[in-house]
Amino acid sequence: NAGTEADVYISVYGERGDTGSRQLLRSQKPNKFLKGQTDIFAVEAVHLGHLYKIVIGHNGLGSGNGWFLDKVVIKDPITDLDYTFLCHRWLDQGQDDGNIARELTVTDASTFPGRQELELKREETWAAEKWKFQEGNTLQFYNSLTRGFICLSPDSRVDALGDNKNKYGKVFFMWMYA
Repeated sequence: NAGTEADVYISVYGERGDTGSRQLLRSQKPNKFLKGQTDIFAVEAVHLGHLYKIVIGHNGLGSGNGWFLDKVVIKDPITDLDYTFLCHRWLDQGQDDGNIARELTVTDASTFPGRQELELKREETWAAEKWKFQEGNTLQFYNSLTRGFICLSPDSRVDALGDNKNKYGKVFFMWMYA
């Protein structure tokens, strides 16, 4: 379950100050913070100017209080600008790094649209693949051009002779295509 029954709080920071901690109480949905759901809240505050960060978290109370937050989008009603704060992480004491609050900086889409989404995907991919590079593992790559293997050994040796057969026993295969 990626939703939460805990009380969720947000603080919004801009060039003119911050909102202080505000509980997100009334969503446009009957049940808030459900898995796969987008919730919309109205938060009244003085105009903060350009926004640069938020702090969002929950109190950790209730059963199943862990929460996976994809992103927060804040629409400024005065300037009609949308500020996007990407998270794509768990706020859960038993998941990820155990934090139930996150400080998120605004995504600057003007410099490179999709840059932060791309960085998050890179981090996710590395998190899923880094076990292959732990101490003691031999990596074996197959080159379809030469039809041979290239092996990276735990002692930093590289066997790039391109042998046609697996000579290292239990190894992890990664297919590279050119």
